Amino acid sequence: MDLLNTLVDKGLRRESPTREEALAVLATSDDDVLDVVAAAGRVRRHWFGRRVKLNYLVNLKSGLCPEDCSYCSQRLGSKAEILKYTWLKPEQASAAASAGVSGGAKRVCLVASGRGPTDRDVDRVSDTIRAIKEQNESVEVCACLGLLSEGQAERLREAGADAYNHNLNTSESTYGDITTTHTYADRVDTVNKAHAAGLSACSGLIAGMGESDEDLVDVVFSLRELDPDSVPVNFLIPMEGTPLAKEWHLTPQRCLRILAMTRFVCPDVEVRIAGGREVHLRTMQPLALHLANSIFLGDYLTSEGQAGHADLEMIADAGFEVEGAGEVTLPEHRAAARGGGCGSGSGSGSGEGGEGCGAHKDGSGAGGCGSHPGGGVCAPAPAAVPASPRLAEEPRTDLVAVRRRGAGTDLAPNA
Repeated sequence: MDLLNTLVDKGLRRESPTREEALAVLATSDDDVLDVVAAAGRVRRHWFGRRVKLNYLVNLKSGLCPEDCSYCSQRLGSKAEILKYTWLKPEQASAAASAGVSGGAKRVCLVASGRGPTDRDVDRVSDTIRAIKEQNESVEVCACLGLLSEGQAERLREAGADAYNHNLNTSESTYGDITTTHTYADRVDTVNKAHAAGLSACSGLIAGMGESDEDLVDVVFSLRELDPDSVPVNFLIPMEGTPLAKEWHLTPQRCLRILAMTRFVCPDVEVRIAGGREVHLRTMQPLALHLANSIFLGDYLTSEGQAGHADLEMIADAGFEVEGAGEVTLPEHRAAARGGGCGSGSGSGSGEGGEGCGAHKDGSGAGGCGSHPGGGVCAPAPAAVPASPRLAEEPRTDLVAVRRRGAGTDLAPNA
């Protein structure tokens, strides 16, 4: 296919495709999806080899957010029955982070609900960053605390933060349909503040909120212009109790096309499969590793992911390898441009993870058995085989599970 050959050539040269070419990737048929994956996989391997970076989320403060982001289970007015708790103490967050590191994570992402941190909140998070670095000196720490005020990014950097995440989520033209309590420009401003402070900037999107192909291309091209080191691609988990609970538009093939388009537009950037991969990619997750070079290990902010050991097995079975703590994540030209900071010697990229999903229908099986790295969780018993074949377009609500373990609970984390 001439389109794919052109896109591969451009990707190897770090040249941007046209909008029309990006739209054409999303418009390819399911019959061509393996060709699309193979082409984008060439670009991924050129810049990142067969390495997969593991990231681990720690939800420092869950729920009760004053913002009205329609996709979020922690939003103002959410009826989702998620865990709700105030700030974890530094030692609690450090213990959670250590579980992820023991499971193979190279980066820990510290996330807190809310519009943005107060100066006191920055002090809290700074103490937490120092506690984590004392226990795990080589680990990268990314903060995701919402909109930043002047000077806050610099303070986080001084405390030892390596990166800051703030996603654009969707196109500027449709942003007001998703969130009304802050603006798209507010989000761009925070990403720029992170850049200016010398933090590795991370910003991505959420697919599956009813957006058009044009919206997806718009947001990915906007991300290329912002030039983050890392682009997390979330797939909406339609959580019960949120305004987007009925938005089930994604298929595994469409998710692969979205990831491929992102790789072609951002060829030398860390592309991360974030929240929703288990729900929407399902058994096709290994194919997505040919497009993205980074994933989250274990659970997400308010929902469960597949067992941590299953993530590691999937990577190995697909012929990839976990990126080590001492390996460089970014290609040499990007690492050099960052002045030897995050991504040059210890990797880059982060993400807020959106709303993750789980392979369990409820929070059962949450007790750690001790046989997995970091005290991970045993997989539950296999679900009963359906009495009749499942139609491909049926919503997989059975794959969405609210997180009941790890941070904010007394149960072992999934890592």
